Amino acid sequence: MNDQSRPKRNRPPSMYDVARLAGVSQTTVSFVVNNVTSAAISQETRDRVWAAIHALGWRPNAVARSLRTRHSQTLGLISDEVVTSPYAVRMILGAQEAAWNNRQMLLVVNTSGQQDIEQTALQFMLERQVEGLIYATMYHHEVTPPPGITTVPTILVNCFVADRSLPAIIPDEVQGGYTATETLILRGHRRIAFINEIIPMPALFGRLEGYRRALIDYGLPFDQSLVRSCHSNAQDAFSAARDLLERPDRPTAIFCFNDKMAMGVYDAIKRLGLRIPQDVAVIGFDNLELIAAQLYPPLTTIELPHYEMGKRAVELLQSLPAGESLPPTQHYIPCPLIERASI
Repeated sequence: MNDQSRPKRNRPPSMYDVARLAGVSQTTVSFVVNNVTSAAISQETRDRVWAAIHALGWRPNAVARSLRTRHSQTLGLISDEVVTSPYAVRMILGAQEAAWNNRQMLLVVNTSGQQDIEQTALQFMLERQVEGLIYATMYHHEVTPPPGITTVPTILVNCFVADRSLPAIIPDEVQGGYTATETLILRGHRRIAFINEIIPMPALFGRLEGYRRALIDYGLPFDQSLVRSCHSNAQDAFSAARDLLERPDRPTAIFCFNDKMAMGVYDAIKRLGLRIPQDVAVIGFDNLELIAAQLYPPLTTIELPHYEMGKRAVELLQSLPAGESLPPTQHYIPCPLIERASI
């Protein structure tokens, strides 16, 4: 089969085709598409160009345009396990919706905590001219981001660097612990136990400090014997709760480090023939709806503000004047109370 007998393949439309159909130059098409206001192009000509674009279904080359304008309208998000975590998927949603509200796209890479993937992901983002980067983690802790991350404006979400030299958006763990304890106090409880995580992390110290401050502010003693530490699972929390509830001066309310622990606390209360909330009130932390909303009675809890953290990160990046970086401010996002039937 010679070249002339081969079937012709349809090629995608080009700027040349748009210009030819609209009866203008390619430069005019470029000015119209990029909304160059200084170009003296009549509205009738602009309408004719857009009509040709829609008729042909032409799409400008975004990469080429970003190289010309230095604006890719794209942000990057690099995470360890946020994408696959039921706790934090709303962080992606908040960031994505905020980006789209400003006509920006969000590129997301999940690294599973592997440094080689992290570095490759960063290079991938930079090569695509992202205008800002979000570095996010599944749980609140100290991190060491990959070298070169500050090549573009960068903000950390749910994490921080040791010297606080990078801007970060983190949950206000102290306020969350305070709100949980204050809520129980305002319901009339005076003996409030706290079952805490045992592995050192910011949430452990912050929530404990919030618990302690609320007791002191309301004139109640901080009783170390009412604090238990264990691994954050239902089985260990069951043992801790049973130990607390078998005391002759048992607590009337239990604040749990997270909702998984609350599952074990519920089991301990019921095994001892007690009722929730009539005999013992329970409040959790995280608002993991697969647990909190399905327990009986449904669990009152403190929500980690993942959606708000993702949204705020994008809004801060969008607020930057061109060529500037964010100051190294640590932004604390409040953790709201989600009230259900357990208190």
